[in-house]
Amino acid sequence: MNPGSIVRCRNREWVLVPTETDDVLALRPLTGTTDEVVLIHHGLMNLVGYDLPFERVEPASFPLPEPEDVSDAASAHLLWQAARLTLREGATPFRSLGRISIRPRTYQFVPLLMALRLDPVRLFIADDVGVGKTIEALLIARELLDRGEIRRLCVLCPPYLCEQWAKELAEKFDLDPVVIRSGTVGQLERQTPIGKSIYEHFPVQVASIDFVKTDRNRHQFLQFCPELVIVDEAHGAADAQGRAQQERHALLREVAKKPDRHLILLTATPHSGIEDAFRSLLGLVRPEFAEWTVRDLDETQRIELARHFVQRTRADIEQHWEAASCFPRREPADETYELSGPYRQLFERTYDFCSEIVRTGQHLEERKRRVRYWGALALLRCVMSSPAAAIAALANREGSLLAEEEETEFRPFVFESADDRTDDESPTPPVEATAATLAEADRRRLRELARLAEELRGATHDTKLARATEVVQHLLAEGFHPILWCRYVATAEYVAAHLRAVLPAETQVVCVTGRLGLSGEEYGCVLDGLLDLLVRHGLLARLEPVDDHQLYQLDAACLRWCLGDGTPPPPDPLYSRRAGSPGYAAPSRAVNAFFQRFYEIDPASLAALEAREHTAQVVKPGERERRERRFRWEAQDQNKDAGVGRRLPYLVCSPTMELGVDIADLELVHLRNVPPTPANYAQ
Repeated sequence: MNPGSIVRCRNREWVLVPTETDDVLALRPLTGTTDEVVLIHHGLMNLVGYDLPFERVEPASFPLPEPEDVSDAASAHLLWQAARLTLREGATPFRSLGRISIRPRTYQFVPLLMALRLDPVRLFIADDVGVGKTIEALLIARELLDRGEIRRLCVLCPPYLCEQWAKELAEKFDLDPVVIRSGTVGQLERQTPIGKSIYEHFPVQVASIDFVKTDRNRHQFLQFCPELVIVDEAHGAADAQGRAQQERHALLREVAKKPDRHLILLTATPHSGIEDAFRSLLGLVRPEFAEWTVRDLDETQRIELARHFVQRTRADIEQHWEAASCFPRREPADETYELSGPYRQLFERTYDFCSEIVRTGQHLEERKRRVRYWGALALLRCVMSSPAAAIAALANREGSLLAEEEETEFRPFVFESADDRTDDESPTPPVEATAATLAEADRRRLRELARLAEELRGATHDTKLARATEVVQHLLAEGFHPILWCRYVATAEYVAAHLRAVLPAETQVVCVTGRLGLSGEEYGCVLDGLLDLLVRHGLLARLEPVDDHQLYQLDAACLRWCLGDGTPPPPDPLYSRRAGSPGYAAPSRAVNAFFQRFYEIDPASLAALEAREHTAQVVKPGERERRERRFRWEAQDQNKDAGVGRRLPYLVCSPTMELGVDIADLELVHLRNVPPTPANYAQ
């Protein structure tokens, strides 16, 4: 008998549900809920079964229907609806669907179906960005948990994705994860019983792969590694150049060594163009895959690889799986503007100047010719970015770079980098270097261009700024929170200052640049957000305010003391598991985040849905009679002086409620369970 089987014990039918040990059978009533599960010890059942045969758990069988069982259509419809309600807790093909708060799309079931055909589950999901790889992987995890095939799981991901994974697990899949990384491990160790590892104690883990891969943590993780490991951004763990990637790959190679461990790899970019790196990821799924050349696979190898690898683009899904578009649509729009007369004059004079210095520089040495070329490009970009960027580039500076003889790489000052972080400061080095090659008359022309740019500040002559302001105001009116991208810091500060002046006072405008220069108000917002984040993660404790000042206390257990050479010390078992002190919130019981959020959204709308129990368990003198009066709500009870309270619209009771009780005129009866006998139907 497998979990999900319908069995008979104690003269009634049950559903066999998974347990952590084979010595115990867990039985849920066929028409009951998970709260009514009964545990039966297998050995005791066999001993007692000789004298009490009905205590044995045996496969259930049901008699075939007879002609006299035929009833009217209304009764059949009622039975059908009741049966549908019980299916939520029943043994359906996918047992996880009753415990998730989302409705997966059809195409997201494909990896789940593939996983259920594999033992162990070794799957490489390489769907496109936004398709839902997180949902697909967690559907598999939830299904394996509900089937009893695994008891613990771990998500290995980059540290910046830990919070997102934890949120998905808690809110959509009704799991209670813990985040394991350098900032949380101290708090988790205090919650762990002495003698156990955090990787062994917590059943659902979201761990930073960069934290786990270190020599200090890798061995302990591998020793207590859960039965299922999900690896997000798996392309970062391919066997490639770079110490970080090699350490990640070495960790996953050890994880994959255990033949019965379930492993799911997730990435939207499985192939970086390096064949060996891609094969190293396939080798984690099955070792022989690492030896295959993908472009030379025969039909048998393709079929075998397809059992473990799935990759679909958005276009594939919309064409073959979904009748209507299921992905957000980008709405590109080009907002145009015309240069004002003064701004056009500045541009034309700058363009003529740049053309002239490039043309007259042809007789100079090669290095100086390149300097003028880069300087001309940088100057044109600044002038068309904003007057502020033009002024920053044209302003006269002392100690320019032109005194240096070695050649400077000016490309990063002009073009955006595809790999490294782009410098958002004004490109003064190429402009200064260009000025060093100019005659004094040309330098006076540069200063004249700077004076013209200064006169163009503001929306009167800067039509680009005026048009941007109109677009921002329109987006704000529609409820959006727009982001304006600027190439240079000077332009960003210039635009932010103008928006603060023209937008309503309650609209907060924040300028975020490479300088990280914040105003007093912006600094306060950032600091408050940072402190709240540290409190949520247990690094700080919020104390009682004193004289309108909010006080915080640092959790000393979160400090990491390192030896002189920087080597982290071994954990102190006494210090890291010390009891909480005043000022630290006591650990609370885990709650269901989905229902917690549900009741916080609009509790007022639920106020009229009061329900009270009406059974023999209500023993307080007069309470049942008072509830009956509230339920009937006759004229004499509607007076406040009657003392019965407000109307009670909903009673939760047993089928014997109407025996000797006046229930007045009912409008609706909700049967939670299928009535097991004809007598119950009559009631």
